[in-house]
Amino acid sequence: MKMSLIRPLLTRRGFSTSSEKMVASVLFERLPVVIPKIDPIVYAFQEFSFRWRQQYQRRYPDEFLDRSDARGKGDYQIEYVPAPRITEADKNNDLRSLQRALDRRLYLLLYGNAYGAPDGKPVWHFPEKVYESEETMRKCAESALKSVIGDLSNTYFVGNAPMAHMVVQPKEEQAESASFKKFFFKSQVIAKTKFDIGKCEEFVWVTKDELMEYFPEQAEFFNKMIIS
Repeated sequence: MKMSLIRPLLTRRGFSTSSEKMVASVLFERLPVVIPKIDPIVYAFQEFSFRWRQQYQRRYPDEFLDRSDARGKGDYQIEYVPAPRITEADKNNDLRSLQRALDRRLYLLLYGNAYGAPDGKPVWHFPEKVYESEETMRKCAESALKSVIGDLSNTYFVGNAPMAHMVVQPKEEQAESASFKKFFFKSQVIAKTKFDIGKCEEFVWVTKDELMEYFPEQAEFFNKMIIS
């Protein structure tokens, strides 16, 4: 009777049997609502290109231009008034509102208990959950976000695989704690301007630049992970 020398290294769905904890963290973002302002240098180049093309454009007969100008004119006209780029939330610096920084991406941060926080004190973190018995890490990430906003009908998870991961090492005062792996998944706001955020003491919607101020030690990592 032959005995196999190969012992199983993977459990269901390919997860390791190691006792090391895994955490699914969600980068929940709101995409820009308005087109970002054009850089002055880019605008100057576009203006130059337009005027340059105007010099060599084909000259049409005047009667043709008069006929095209009259086309589509009726008894009614629609007046277009652009929406303001600066909102009340911008003026009041309301970080809890999604109606701010309309030309930038916003990311949800929570202030409260998080796995691995020193002395169990509340810290700023993304929506997250320790992997337990979910079918996949993506399912674990969905559970993490659902526990915060209550409903995923106005969200869209980008892909099944994490966008990045990091190994969190315990600090000196956490000598008895073990390291754990944190996997980041991206999810986006769909057709929603307000969420009832729960499971935290405080929350903010911040831009990428503002986000770095909340994580000074991991700023380099997040700067590479968040491209835009």
